[in-house]
Amino acid sequence: MEPLSIGGIIVQIIIQFIPVWIALIVTFWLSISYKRKLGLYGKLFDSTIGMIGFGLVMFWVFTGVFGAMDWIITHDPLDQISGLKNKSPGVPVPEGEAAYPYFLLGGDNLARDVFSRMIKGAWVVVQIAPLATLFAFMVGITLGLPAGYFGGKLDTFLSFLANLILAFPVILLFYLLVTPEIVATGIPNYMAAVLFIFPIIFLAVLLNSRFYTQPSIRTPLLIGVLGVAGWLYLSLISEAGSKLDLIPAWMDGFDVPGGILVVFVSVVFVNSPTVFRIVRGLTLDVKTRDYVAAAQTRGEGKWYIMLWEILPNVRGPLIVDFCLRIGYTTILLGTLGFFGLGLPPESPDWGSTINEGRKLLSVYLHPALPPALALMSMVLGLNLLADGLREESLKD
Repeated sequence: MEPLSIGGIIVQIIIQFIPVWIALIVTFWLSISYKRKLGLYGKLFDSTIGMIGFGLVMFWVFTGVFGAMDWIITHDPLDQISGLKNKSPGVPVPEGEAAYPYFLLGGDNLARDVFSRMIKGAWVVVQIAPLATLFAFMVGITLGLPAGYFGGKLDTFLSFLANLILAFPVILLFYLLVTPEIVATGIPNYMAAVLFIFPIIFLAVLLNSRFYTQPSIRTPLLIGVLGVAGWLYLSLISEAGSKLDLIPAWMDGFDVPGGILVVFVSVVFVNSPTVFRIVRGLTLDVKTRDYVAAAQTRGEGKWYIMLWEILPNVRGPLIVDFCLRIGYTTILLGTLGFFGLGLPPESPDWGSTINEGRKLLSVYLHPALPPALALMSMVLGLNLLADGLREESLKD
């Protein structure tokens, strides 16, 4: 077979992304149709910048999800096909070697399909970046609210810890946390055990403060929610053969690969102090407002005021920062992969793929360029989405 032309490559790539196009069209149609009922999310579709950013982000989210289901990829991202090392985009695959007849974006230095590795790399980002950012926000909110509301020695102590962590250069901190020698000591596992308890604390306090005067609802709700959350927590931190083998195998709902867990913990640890400072600052400002004084006059509990009066009224800046922080996390993941830290060497994450392509960049552009553009477009989309959300939240 003859190699594909540039036009042929573009057409084939568009065809491979058909599930993503369909999902985007359905998402935009439903969102625009019901935008007046969807609060801040619906208002996002009144902002051109916000819509463009949302489209870019959801493109890669759907790409990651459908790529994980093998609906988009053309070859196994780890398969090596003889004779296709560093071959240019559109090169035909030798007959009988694979079901799909082309390497749409060429082969890398180990004769693997660049297109499929780019798609699988999106799934790595979609798995880690939003969840790690969410966990960091849980930690930051759980500590930032009482620090800003109560002040005093608690505020001084927590602020000191946050500043202590922020004083370390980020890359150096990541390097220390993901090096094999540190991992062998079990420190990341113990850090996971501490950091991942905060979402459970947050849920417990949130539900207890809301239904404190309704014990018939509060008690069964807390038992059910905390039971499930506790099982997920133990499944997340427990790993057979590690220093934290806490539950039997039949109770362990899932296993997180060691490399991904270490990277996840590192991202949460680095982002939490910044979120803490943002939440603390917002709380210091909002706790002097009239509606907080009114809640205090009604006799509401302190945690009820923090979680149900203050937190909802600072959601705009937090949502904007959440989107921006996912972008920062995406860059951090790419940086870790580029330096070969944390994730396995064969991982198709964008940073690792860029690093592998960098070695021959003066000769072959195609192995490094697609993942670099993917990383750039994902972060650009998150920044535009944050700008759109900020623009609409200011109108509230």
